[in-house]
Amino acid sequence: MKRVGFESSFAIAEAVKMANIDVTSAYPITPQTHIVERIAQLIADGELDANYIPVESEHSAMSGCLGASAVGARTFTATAGQGLELMHEVLYVASAMRLPIVMAVCNRALSSPLSIWGDHSDVMAVRDTGWIQMFAENAQQAFDLTLCAFRIAEDPAVLLPTMVHIDGFHLSHVIESILLPEGDEVNKFLPKFRPLYALNPSKPLTMGDFTTPDLYTEAKKSQDEALRNSMKVILRAWREFGGLFGRDYFPVETYRAEDADVLLLTMGSFSEVAMGAIDRLREAGEKVGLVKLRLWRPFPFNAFCQAVAQAKLLIVLDRAISFGGPGPVCSEVKAALYHLEKKPQIIGFIGGLGGRDISVEGFQNMIHRGMEKAEQGKFEEVEIFGVRE
Repeated sequence: MKRVGFESSFAIAEAVKMANIDVTSAYPITPQTHIVERIAQLIADGELDANYIPVESEHSAMSGCLGASAVGARTFTATAGQGLELMHEVLYVASAMRLPIVMAVCNRALSSPLSIWGDHSDVMAVRDTGWIQMFAENAQQAFDLTLCAFRIAEDPAVLLPTMVHIDGFHLSHVIESILLPEGDEVNKFLPKFRPLYALNPSKPLTMGDFTTPDLYTEAKKSQDEALRNSMKVILRAWREFGGLFGRDYFPVETYRAEDADVLLLTMGSFSEVAMGAIDRLREAGEKVGLVKLRLWRPFPFNAFCQAVAQAKLLIVLDRAISFGGPGPVCSEVKAALYHLEKKPQIIGFIGGLGGRDISVEGFQNMIHRGMEKAEQGKFEEVEIFGVRE
């Protein structure tokens, strides 16, 4: 392995290069543009033997991915925010047709008002499209998880499209030091893609055809079971990746949480800032810890319940608003824990919207504010953290 300095977007492009993709169909949108620009440059310079399809919109980009993947090509794309929303209807087609497309999403706030900065509005808007979804916290993880995404998506037991989420600007445009494996090491982990099913004029088959009410329910049940069952392959792929490269990944990860009475739940790059707040509060003698959701879909019910079962209070940070209801992650967490006899009380906050930072001090204040609200019994109140009066 060698250590290099890479912008996180370039780290993803490097992983795509080392995965030896066949096709990229993409449209530029801030803050994702650096990923596909870099891939286009690698192809133009002859460093990557692949086809780049320039299209007129993100809807067309995903449509191009459908065609490429359907004929058996290893396929990649990337987008962000409004672009992900323009793809929205085609995302359902990709998962229903069981096409193992890999997509990097540089998470961005949704309009209106127009914002190019990051939050998790776009993630939550597509959570029910049937894709595997995983979160990276830094450039190394962005690289690693992109390689893992191809391995997982293309497994014959999975065959589902997969998103790798990185926070727009907070991560996409940050340069960090990462370890790059050698090509033969990657090839050992990620063999050449050999599709089970591919469109071929000499062997006609149908994908995504018309159906009636007699079969639609069964088709959706099969799709849901495939997504839930992908957990086995995800765990195996991450375990093998750790064995080869020394970096381990788990659906739910914790930091200083073993004896914590109070846990904070985060997703994405803000998790590293939150770790600083946990360290400070631990130094002050407070029994607090951090829980990080690495995997959003399929939701890791068992691992999550085990990670938080001993805590007295769980404080959940959502970086997206579910208008008129609790934050989407908070709502999911409450549902996951509902059946447990012993479970923490839950306080939800919404923060970091439209690219607004939450500092180490901010996370400390959030934790203390959560403790205060728990003492007051304000469990149903939805509080947007850091709103200016």
